Amino acid sequence: VRLVESGGKLVQTGGSLRLSCEAFGDTFDDYAIGWFRQAPGKEREFVSAIKWSADTTHYSDSVKGRFTISRDNAQNAVWLQMHSLKPEDTAVYYCELQIPVTNSQSMRNDSQYNYWGRGTQVTVSA
Repeated sequence: VRLVESGGKLVQTGGSLRLSCEAFGDTFDDYAIGWFRQAPGKEREFVSAIKWSADTTHYSDSVKGRFTISRDNAQNAVWLQMHSLKPEDTAVYYCELQIPVTNSQSMRNDSQYNYWGRGTQVTVSA
């Protein structure tokens, strides 16, 4: 499985971006895609996740109400729409795949994911 992120770039505070994650390789019936981010000098942190059926989504408190995750199983793609961006959103954003999905809590846990991409840089200027 190969995950490829795109869409990251430099934006001003208050701006919007849409990140994309495309999955190449095997297809699965039960999986979750998560977005994590890592800022310089900080640990990787959970941002959002969506289950394959799209009946379950999760957001960190820091992005809830500003970010929206969605998916298109036919295209093997997941998007992260980000609004009202803040300088503290600056980070490398990683798309990760978890299979199978253990439970809702596992979707927030980076160590429970099996595959990840190389990341895409999001920089929000003050």
